[in-house]
Amino acid sequence: MRFFSIDSKRGSIIAGSCFLICSLMGCSDSSTKEILDVNEMKVIMWDMMKADELYTMQQVKDSSLRLQKKNLDYYQIVFSNHKISRETFYKAYAYYEAHPLKMKELIDTLDQYGVRERNRLFLKYGQGSGTTPVPVSADSARKP
Repeated sequence: MRFFSIDSKRGSIIAGSCFLICSLMGCSDSSTKEILDVNEMKVIMWDMMKADELYTMQQVKDSSLRLQKKNLDYYQIVFSNHKISRETFYKAYAYYEAHPLKMKELIDTLDQYGVRERNRLFLKYGQGSGTTPVPVSADSARKP
């Protein structure tokens, strides 16, 4: 029974480690329930990228938008459209940053979503006057 002795340094390290592991396992279930899943996150990030693009195009015409922080207004519109708070989004984003494999999955999913959206818009509006849109796959979109 020396293993569990209070005086034993080894026993206290093992007991502390077990406590830490048990507490982390208990916390991980509740915290991941609050995190947006990949499919929700990809659509929100796609809309945020569109909001960034709109802000960039408008900023070329009116440089005072930078002082007004108009991009934050656009982000708030995205959050309200998706019925989430700013804190919920940034908490989920921090979670994905802390988990590289899940972030890779999110980025890959976002990339494929972007290709699908591009193809959908090309089919709907055409690539230009009199041209037929050429659907693109995610792999061919990356090649120069």
